Amino acid sequence: MAASASQGDDEIVGINVTPLVDVVLVLLVVLMVTAGYIASKAIPVDLPQAATGESVARTLAISLDRAGGLYLDGSAVSEADLHARVAAVKRARPDVRAVIAADGSVPHRRVIQLIDLLRQEHVTEFALDVRPEDLAGKP
Repeated sequence: MAASASQGDDEIVGINVTPLVDVVLVLLVVLMVTAGYIASKAIPVDLPQAATGESVARTLAISLDRAGGLYLDGSAVSEADLHARVAAVKRARPDVRAVIAADGSVPHRRVIQLIDLLRQEHVTEFALDVRPEDLAGKP
């Protein structure tokens, strides 16, 4: 009996950091998901409706606004700069994906030019963004 009583009085010599690591990883995932969403929603774009839209993990958020402005992850870029930045990301991450958010009034020709730009840089996995309320009924 005396031996078991002395075990309860031992000093704590180590701290289990596993729960702390779990919490930090969850916070990191939440930050990564919300950062992409906030960057893409900061540019006013009137997205077209689509009945078959689906959500995808965002890696490169490319936006075309009504006036023809081009944005990459929320910051304005020129077409030449977009070429260079997409190429740099593709070298760093070969499995990179892109999401294109084009205003509904942007000519179809301009969206095709942007898709062609991505394909020239070997980014073949991309999606066209639609309004989030169109995704509400999807499972």
